[in-house]
Amino acid sequence: MAGIVILSAMTIRADDWAVATRLASAAPKERVHSTTAETTWAVYLDYNASAPLDPRAAEAMVSVLTNVGNATSAHGFGRRQAALVDRSREQVAALVGSRPSNVVFTASATEANNLAICGAVQAAGQDQFRILVSAVEHASVFRTADWLRARGVVRVDVIPVTRGGVVDLGAVERLLGPDVLLVSVMAANGETGVVNPIAEVAELAHGAGSLFHCDATQFAGRMPLSMDDVGVDLVSVSAHKLGGPMGVGALIGTRRSLARLAPVIHGGGHERGLRSGSLNVPGIVGFGEAAALAVEVRAEESIRLARLRDFLTARLIAAVPGVVQIGDVERRLPNTACLRFRNADAEAVIVNLEPVAASTGSACSAGSIEPSHVLLAMGLSRSAAFECVRFSLGRSTVDTDIDFAVSRAVQAVRYVRKMTAEAV
Repeated sequence: MAGIVILSAMTIRADDWAVATRLASAAPKERVHSTTAETTWAVYLDYNASAPLDPRAAEAMVSVLTNVGNATSAHGFGRRQAALVDRSREQVAALVGSRPSNVVFTASATEANNLAICGAVQAAGQDQFRILVSAVEHASVFRTADWLRARGVVRVDVIPVTRGGVVDLGAVERLLGPDVLLVSVMAANGETGVVNPIAEVAELAHGAGSLFHCDATQFAGRMPLSMDDVGVDLVSVSAHKLGGPMGVGALIGTRRSLARLAPVIHGGGHERGLRSGSLNVPGIVGFGEAAALAVEVRAEESIRLARLRDFLTARLIAAVPGVVQIGDVERRLPNTACLRFRNADAEAVIVNLEPVAASTGSACSAGSIEPSHVLLAMGLSRSAAFECVRFSLGRSTVDTDIDFAVSRAVQAVRYVRKMTAEAV
């Protein structure tokens, strides 16, 4: 029988602890999501939905999981936890070129987006009653805005995008006015990888006296971002998109913009009074470690992943007729390719891609029978939107993964087209 290890007031099985420790301390080069067996090779190309937990982030989390103490307590146990959180604030702030004191930890980027939008609206005066959101925002932005609109709290105007998926700067300028409280435009879209001109949007928003919020969940850690240089007031980020744990995010803002927010979760007044609730120290530590790792490898990884992505798309276009790249290919994330396979339902392709993992539409909207609102906003028809597959690569993707993914995708598309033709 396994022995029992007693740590403070907690008990865990000794064998379970040994297993967890071995997993957390696995060498980074070990492939935890692209694995070979005698008959199976599983390839994970869905990093924009969630990146695998980096073993180094896991190791950092395991090292503090058994710590006792609340980070707000004044005694030594609490101060130890607070010191860990402070170090993580520095690491997360560096992800977007900000200051540690400007980081407000949340449970997700979804919560961060809600805090930015609802918090700004609740704290605003009556002279600013309108907000602008782009047509390709994540559901946590556009549904939050729509929820406020439905209750008569604000008026919402939608910023259109070009056929390439880039926010229309001319439309931003036309829609802005002294009554606009906040503009929310994402840095990069998770479905298409298209990168928006956020510095230009920030300049326009500030010229009208509006706050500028940017959901940088897909962008941060993959491309350089400096809040000061770009002029962003509020930025939302997530741990699990860059190799950290699920259940941790952050809203990062300038001192002045954070002062213009009201809390949406009330309680003990944690996080500058903006987000009550005892801090998830292990999760925050994992977030900090993942952020530091992302910054460290960002430059070389962006080059490597862009090469692999272009290799993937070029081979699929050469091997399968009717493949179309979706979005402006000159301005997109280095790890993302959104491809339309004409006359092949994307959901059916995904099922037949197994054991290769890719996505259709937004992962947070999976299960919906409606086509992607992002693709519709870009001018695609409903039928075309239902034929688009997103491949998103990551830190452990290698050439052999691409070889296998191309082989499976070619087979899957051919099979789906054949079955579709026979059913007609």
